[in-house]
Amino acid sequence: MSFLLAITRDDVADYVSAVFLVYLILIFIRILLSWIPRMPYYPWLRAVVDFIHQVVDPYLNIFRRVIPPLGGGGFALDLSPILAIFVLIIVRSVVVSLIAG
Repeated sequence: MSFLLAITRDDVADYVSAVFLVYLILIFIRILLSWIPRMPYYPWLRAVVDFIHQVVDPYLNIFRRVIPPLGGGGFALDLSPILAIFVLIIVRSVVVSLIAG
């Protein structure tokens, strides 16, 4: 029975790495959603899009304060996700390596 509870540091590091990976994927989906001007309205699709916005936008807003969107109007180029992804990858590698030992 004790073998079921034997979770190693590498297992925890793998789980933490997977959480970071899921968040990176959500950021990429958020970037793709910003390229679609009008989404068709379906309640389930709206719920998914709202979930992605609520999860990712607070993190991206930190970087939008540092790098505001370039240009104006509907053609503004938002470079903040690039910096956000770069920082997240660095934090992921540091945290996972600290957990793994």
